[in-house]
Amino acid sequence: MRYNRNVISYIAISLDGYIARPDGDISFLSRVEKEGEDYGYTSFMNTVDTIILGRRTYDKIKDIGFGYPEDKEVYIISHNPGSENNNLKYYSGPLKNLISGIRNKQGKSIFCDGGADVLNQLLRDNLIDEFIISIIPVILGDGIRLFRDGRPELDLQLVSTREFDTGLVQLHYVRIEIQQ
Repeated sequence: MRYNRNVISYIAISLDGYIARPDGDISFLSRVEKEGEDYGYTSFMNTVDTIILGRRTYDKIKDIGFGYPEDKEVYIISHNPGSENNNLKYYSGPLKNLISGIRNKQGKSIFCDGGADVLNQLLRDNLIDEFIISIIPVILGDGIRLFRDGRPELDLQLVSTREFDTGLVQLHYVRIEIQQ
């Protein structure tokens, strides 16, 4: 089923499938930093108006001084609410209820910024429609896996592949429904 408001996972991983080292460190992402290159992030952000992410991911992003534009509605998935403002809300209920509520309103796509816990909860409920995965040219050997066991099989169709001179490769997939 296609929605007007797709849920899109836009995320970076190591070649061996990790989004972070075991302690949550994401410094390996800096290996592909290049002045003037954002790997399509700005264009992607223009297609979304809602961001969902886990509390640990939010805290990590805040610690490195990164924030989200105020014109985006941000939901932090956490059982421990923090301070909210106009665009920042904490949510602790079932993710399928949150996604359903967002999809029932007019708007743009929904960006799942991670982490692995939130992403895998969405996968278990078959709620992710697209994946934009940037593969960083490094093998970490251990860490926090993007995809965990215990989720349903998901059929995907490749939309595009982009390669960059830093060695980063970006894959864009959409979920497809297989007719039985």
